[in-house]
Amino acid sequence: MANIKSQKKRILTNAKSHERNKSVRAEMRTRVKSALEQADPTSDATRAAIARIDKAASKGVIHKNTAARKKSRLMKQLQSAES
Repeated sequence: MANIKSQKKRILTNAKSHERNKSVRAEMRTRVKSALEQADPTSDATRAAIARIDKAASKGVIHKNTAARKKSRLMKQLQSAES
């Protein structure tokens, strides 16, 4: 355990943000999984998954390039599953 007061505070704030980020990331994965189960690029589940990916990127949970890559791969999988 840290002796410095600012480091103790930092440990607490890191734990809070870790929990918040974990829930955002879990929600994002769940939406992507449900979009893949429906296998339709125009479905509401796909729109929800893309919105969650964008929201995670805007909150700083994932990098914007990671979000773009995830959306691209999701659409690619949905297009191949459709045909």
